[in-house]
Amino acid sequence: MNTAISIRSLATLASVISLAVFGAMTPGIAAELAAKQPAPFQVAAAQGTAPNFVGIDTWFNSAPLSIASLRGKVVLVNFWTYGCVNCVRSLPHVVELYAKYKDKGLVVVGIHTPEFPFEKSASNVKAALKRHGITYPVAQDNDSKTWNAYQNQYWPAQYLVDQNGTVIYQHDGEGQYDEMDRLVGRLLNASS
Repeated sequence: MNTAISIRSLATLASVISLAVFGAMTPGIAAELAAKQPAPFQVAAAQGTAPNFVGIDTWFNSAPLSIASLRGKVVLVNFWTYGCVNCVRSLPHVVELYAKYKDKGLVVVGIHTPEFPFEKSASNVKAALKRHGITYPVAQDNDSKTWNAYQNQYWPAQYLVDQNGTVIYQHDGEGQYDEMDRLVGRLLNASS
């Protein structure tokens, strides 16, 4: 009986000590990582000119587009896939942004880059567009060629391209919806 209590107590003590040590280190690690992460505008500035849409299998809601054909417009390039829960949660915000600014010069181009084989089906993508009320252009990037051209790494990811074809903002994951809205509004106001 004493041995079992002793081992259990030792295991608990080891857990408490490791949590205390790791907890004390976490703020330092987080601060170090944050210091190494560039601000969104610095990341975007390194991007330069937006890459073209390449290797697209199918276009939905539009004839084929190119970055050059969209010069003079503000473009939100949104990488997503319908099987990604984070993408699905971000889609209402992208749809709302498009509805708010499409008549003022915003073009949203969804780049559907599948993670799994079943997401490569054009009919599945078409059904997802209907399900989520997506009416903006969507390119089916089954071979990840546009994904690679943008050096993208995450679903969802948004790239805001100004009227000159330059990526001025990039965001990975969910969130930053108000910031994107403000940036799109500023870019569109600057051109009017």
